[in-house]
Amino acid sequence: MSFRVEEKLLIDKLQIFEFKDFLFSRKARILYPKRIIKSLYFDNSSGDMCRDSIEGSTPRKKIRVRNYPNNKDNSLYLEIKISSIEGRFKTSQTIQEKEFNQFKKIGIFDKKYGVCRPQIYVSYDREYFQLDDVRIVVDQNINYLDFRGYKIEKEIDSIVEIKTEFNKNRDDLINDFPFQRIRFSKYCNGYNKLYKKYI
Repeated sequence: MSFRVEEKLLIDKLQIFEFKDFLFSRKARILYPKRIIKSLYFDNSSGDMCRDSIEGSTPRKKIRVRNYPNNKDNSLYLEIKISSIEGRFKTSQTIQEKEFNQFKKIGIFDKKYGVCRPQIYVSYDREYFQLDDVRIVVDQNINYLDFRGYKIEKEIDSIVEIKTEFNKNRDDLINDFPFQRIRFSKYCNGYNKLYKKYI
């Protein structure tokens, strides 16, 4: 288990080029090629994972199945993101398509949240950068789709995530990036936009 420090920045769509110029002026390097990410998020019938995330409760978690549609193998990953008093960490395991289809039919059982069924798809374009000991990802063209396919919503702005090891000072991390810091969850934001809940 590896804890990490993670902060998010809201970047206006017109400022995203300015942000990338800022990265390259600091000698950031491209870590991986740009790729599309698609995740299916699961939650219980009351939306408790979304509520806990918005309220900042701990411990809390998010459950999703992620894939990379433009990758040749199109592998599927069951990921659980956990936020605890000690910090944040993520578990990930490869699953087969048959298992994924079962999850979509009967849900995923969690000890705290009970039976969690598929709620929304979130897809976006992601770029990866490295600046010293900080990893930066830039997410653009964010789309939210109801699992049943009834409705789709779009995110206008871009979201930047900055991540580093748990022993780095959080204030130093923020001071290194002079842009607006926010609490933001793609899942919760999509849930709000699609279902008009917890606004």
